[in-house]
This record gives sequence, C-alpha cells and structure tokens, in this order.
Amino acid sequence: MTRIIKKISEWRKVRNETENKSIGFVPTMGALHRGHESLIEKSVSDNEITVVSIFVNPTQFNDPDDLQNYPRAFEKDYEILNSHNVDYLFFPDYGEIYNDNYRYKLSESEFSKILCGKFRPGHFDGVLTVVMKLFNIIKPHKAYFGEKDYQQLKLIEGMCKAFFMDIEIIQCPIVRDVDGLALSSRNKLLSEEERKFALNFPRLLKSDKSKEEIFRELENLGFKVDYIEEMDGRRLGAVYVGNVRLIDNVKI
Repeated sequence: MTRIIKKISEWRKVRNETENKSIGFVPTMGALHRGHESLIEKSVSDNEITVVSIFVNPTQFNDPDDLQNYPRAFEKDYEILNSHNVDYLFFPDYGEIYNDNYRYKLSESEFSKILCGKFRPGHFDGVLTVVMKLFNIIKPHKAYFGEKDYQQLKLIEGMCKAFFMDIEIIQCPIVRDVDGLALSSRNKLLSEEERKFALNFPRLLKSDKSKEEIFRELENLGFKVDYIEEMDGRRLGAVYVGNVRLIDNVKI
C-alpha cells in the first residue's frame, strides 16, 4: 500500500531512514492520467523508492476560476498510485508548503516571460517556487517531468543548474490519447463536442504549414490562440477551447 504522508516532519523521518536508497520523485497536481502514469512507471523502474506528490498549487494559477475548476479526484488517484507500487504519496496542505504565505518566491527573468509566461503573469514564479520547495523537502535523486509542459521542463532544468541542485531531471515523452490529443488533466473539463473540436489543435501543429498559417487557421476554426511558436526543433502552441486552455508541442 502507498503510504500517505501529509507533514514535512513525517517525511523527514522517512527520508533519514532511506538515505542510502535511490529516490525518484513525480510532482503532480492530481487528476492523474496515463501521462502521469508513464512518469511513475519510469521512476519505479529507475529507483528503489518512488514518491509522488499531489498538491494543487494555488500560486501558479493566474485565473481564480481556473484554480476553482481544476479537476480533483483523490480516491481514483490513490488507486492509481497503489496499482503502480508507489511507495509514498506526499499530500500536504497549503499551510505546510507555504508557511511564509508566499512572501518568498523564485523568479526567472527571461525564458519565463515568453510563450505561456507572456499570457500567464506570475505562473512560472509559482511553478518554480513550489518545485524548489518540493525538491528541498523530498530530496530526490531523480525527478520526472513530461515534455508536454516543455517550457516548464526547461525552466526546472535551468533552475537546478543555476542553484547547483544535485537532482537529475528526467525528460519523458508526451503521451497522447488514441485520437492524438495530448493527455492533460484539463481534458476532463471539455464537453464531448469540445473534445472532438480540440483535435484540430494537434492536427495542425503536426502539419507542414507555417506557424503563421497554423495560427490563422486555428483562429478561423474558432479557437482563441495565445501563441504558435518554434524553438529547440519544436513547434509549441497554446489555445483555448471554450474556457479550457490547452498546450501542446511537436517535434519538427
């Protein structure tokens, strides 16, 4: 059975007892799907101990409605963790993580200001701050992140390098549904009709059209488009389907 730990003090006792074992860490906000499961499976295969955290981090939400509506499914999540033989679930509350009430925060001054950061002010401050806190609590040897949140992945890699953190960041491929939509907890918020409509997003990202053509075609179809950009041999985009924001990227 996956052991649930809610207090930092309790985890520190466990961490002291397991200091000679390799620890893999998968930070999540819950509402787990097969994309998360792929990270967990990789960690379980790579390490003697796997820790998964579930914490819906309020400081990375620039839209209060998005935070309120973010899907939560603890019982199902716990069943998934058990089925994958996860050793520990770290499940803290706000006061445990933000005992300073977010007076101290971590910021990056360049890459976090473009792509998603341009449209979600303060988002990556919240992401980097909570990940730094979780890393300092869990003290893993390896941590696992998916390529779907590519900007987040690169910022966390940069943070570890900048602060000389002895943690290996493992980059894991995007997991897609059978119809091609990148798996995301937010997909659960789409209606059946919106779900079908959303398939135009990965279809166009993978097309041979230019980023400008893709932007225009998505807008003409009825998407609200934040950006379509290319970097690191990838085409990245963010769109809204109704009130649900989706991100994706493909290799080009």
